[in-house]
Amino acid sequence: MPHQNRITPFGEIIATPARGTLMGNRGCLHNGKQQIVRQYQGKRWIICVLEFKGRRHGIMTPGQYTELFFLDEAAALAAGHRPCAECSRPRFESFRALWARANPELAHGAQPLATVIDQALHEERIAAAPKRAAYMEKFEALPEGSFVALEDGRAYLVYQNLLWPWQAEGYGHSLVPPRDRLVQVLTPRSIVRTLAAGYHAEIHAAASKGCS
Repeated sequence: MPHQNRITPFGEIIATPARGTLMGNRGCLHNGKQQIVRQYQGKRWIICVLEFKGRRHGIMTPGQYTELFFLDEAAALAAGHRPCAECSRPRFESFRALWARANPELAHGAQPLATVIDQALHEERIAAAPKRAAYMEKFEALPEGSFVALEDGRAYLVYQNLLWPWQAEGYGHSLVPPRDRLVQVLTPRSIVRTLAAGYHAEIHAAASKGCS
């Protein structure tokens, strides 16, 4: 039976046998029976690589952080996570610089501390709860790598001027976006601005196999 440790673009923690390409951390979320008992512990929500310096860590070790997994970086960003400053240092530095440039009123400087970014993202996540839609925007105003939710309740990736439905194992066939109306944006606004400023989120290869 799969562990409940996969994160959707809505930020939900689900159980699925499908494997992720990135790992994440929100603190210790599980109990001694490996059951999720909280959605987060603290404001530090990060995105990590699957392997780093040969470190080994048992899944849901009692008292340790809960290993979370994402389909790709775009989905992790939509859930409100940011790159890890240790195992993903180059991506963190790129994200931090562009986040500061795109959100000067939040960053208060060109190189904000990770805790400053974490506080801003936490406030955005809290403001979006419980419906998990950050805000409304027209499709053409959204950069590649951001996520939206449509009336069918599914999360869609904005990529190549199309919408790609998120699935645990990849992306489904793309759809022509509703350009003439507002859509619910899942990705926090400060991260959407960061993507628009030039941050290129890593996207699963399934989002390039054609469209319907």
